[in-house]
Amino acid sequence: MQATAAMTAETIAALFALALATLFTPGPNNAMLAASGANFGFARTVPHLLGVAVGFTAMLLIVGLTMGELIHRSTILREGLRWGGAILLLWIAWKIATADGSGKGGGALRPMTFIEATAFQWINPKAWSMAVAATSQFVTADDPAGNAMIVGAVFLALGLVSSSTWAAAGTAIARALTTPGRLRAFNITMAALIVLSTLGLLRH
Repeated sequence: MQATAAMTAETIAALFALALATLFTPGPNNAMLAASGANFGFARTVPHLLGVAVGFTAMLLIVGLTMGELIHRSTILREGLRWGGAILLLWIAWKIATADGSGKGGGALRPMTFIEATAFQWINPKAWSMAVAATSQFVTADDPAGNAMIVGAVFLALGLVSSSTWAAAGTAIARALTTPGRLRAFNITMAALIVLSTLGLLRH
């Protein structure tokens, strides 16, 4: 990747470090992907993981080029998105916690679709925090379009790896979840992870 005048090799290295730290650590998207991999298998989770990676990249580009300043200035918009997303995440956590993997529980009966996963990024508090942080640090006024494209490319590439890794991890773990009780315990653990990460985001 060739650095622009506004983004040096050192800046791109810092961008990679930020992307690695934010994309691979536990959070709502990754917990949902692991749960989907465990309950539905990797192949059926592919639309979900693609929606996460592509949806967040699109969000980065739009925020970086058009919405970043608006979000910074509008407390009502920022807080509305944050709390609305938190409520949805808690509802998703409940659905995962009550799923038994057999289609008979109170949870989701199918994996998330590409469109649903893409749309979900816009109400995911962690996604908003990551998008605003990345674009505010790396999309500069002297070359906003070029920098936004670099940021988007880095997050897309690493996002695909991260999403695939978490979905594959859930699929691998599923081999040990041979009883309904074990699968239920795993779902509850993933739901708890979503709740904890959501509560952590609300403290900021």
